Amino acid sequence: MEVAAKLGRTPSSLAMKLVNFASLDPVQQARGIRGLSGASKADRRIWEEFTANWEQLGTESEERFQELVGFEFHDLNQLLVRQKSKTSKPTPTKHPPNRIIEATESQITAKTRIGQSFFRQMVLSSYGNRCCITGNPIPELLIASHIIPWHKQSEHRLNPQNGLCLARTHDAAFDQGLITFDENYNLLLSRYLQEFLPEETLERNFVEYAGNQLRLPEKFQPEPDFLRFHREEVFLGA
Repeated sequence: MEVAAKLGRTPSSLAMKLVNFASLDPVQQARGIRGLSGASKADRRIWEEFTANWEQLGTESEERFQELVGFEFHDLNQLLVRQKSKTSKPTPTKHPPNRIIEATESQITAKTRIGQSFFRQMVLSSYGNRCCITGNPIPELLIASHIIPWHKQSEHRLNPQNGLCLARTHDAAFDQGLITFDENYNLLLSRYLQEFLPEETLERNFVEYAGNQLRLPEKFQPEPDFLRFHREEVFLGA
């Protein structure tokens, strides 16, 4: 209702627009949920453009949303405005290029932070705000973990199908290749991790879940090709 008011729309019209987009979602279609048939060609074009370009449009959409509802984007924007105003003042300084670089770096940092916020919200909400291995529900202990690492393939950084909701310990283990998932989404433990067994904390946090299927999300199920990349390029081997 708050978002609809800020857009100058009625809550029902906004809900209808979201239902139109939901009707285009292949995950919902696979579950037999068709939604309404009112999606327009423009809706379809927006859906296809967005899902083909998560990296750019994910960040842009989060910027627009935070700008609209007044979340953290306002503070980030004010920081950039202050930094830009400092660089625009005429001074006899010997290092004007450095200030320009600092402003540019601040903009990049802000963009990255906004993109990460978008990715985290998408992934955690998709998994019902629970670790997909243990079911841990504490938000402060949950990480939106990248399957293909952030620095490997930039085009997938904000793709929610490249994300898993993991508790911090399991995120660190996944990031270091100590654990992974097979083609059926079952948890695998690396040889390196198993070298530390028997160990009570490892038994409790990892061995207990080995072979179990991860808790699949309602939306944005992990892309099999991304998991295969993790098994082949990151995982330390079973």
